[in-house]
Amino acid sequence: MRTFVSDAARRFGFSESEVGKIELAIDEACTNIIKHAYKFNPDGIIEIRVSTQNDNAAPKFIVEIFDSGISFDSSRYTAPDMKEYFKKLRHGGLGIVLMKKLMDEVEYGRIGGERNSIRLVKYLPA
Repeated sequence: MRTFVSDAARRFGFSESEVGKIELAIDEACTNIIKHAYKFNPDGIIEIRVSTQNDNAAPKFIVEIFDSGISFDSSRYTAPDMKEYFKKLRHGGLGIVLMKKLMDEVEYGRIGGERNSIRLVKYLPA
């Protein structure tokens, strides 16, 4: 998955630094799907689609990830208090924070009540 997306990002002109950010965001998204949506079930399927979109604001590199596991209600998510997080020496739980920091747009959704989607967007370099 990582190679598929990073190769596409390079073809669209992203620097190695930006490709690394995209890779990390994809890793976090897929890890969350494996851990939380599929509960480590090896039969879970993850589909990835890469596209671009030209609109008036900025050209976009779009990665859409789909799964059929347990859904995630993004409206109930609140980012952790980072001071408390580090004070308690916690591990994990920062995937969404990282994705939002690394990408320009992050959107969660449910398609037809059957599939989850996450849409990760990085604006194309000028």
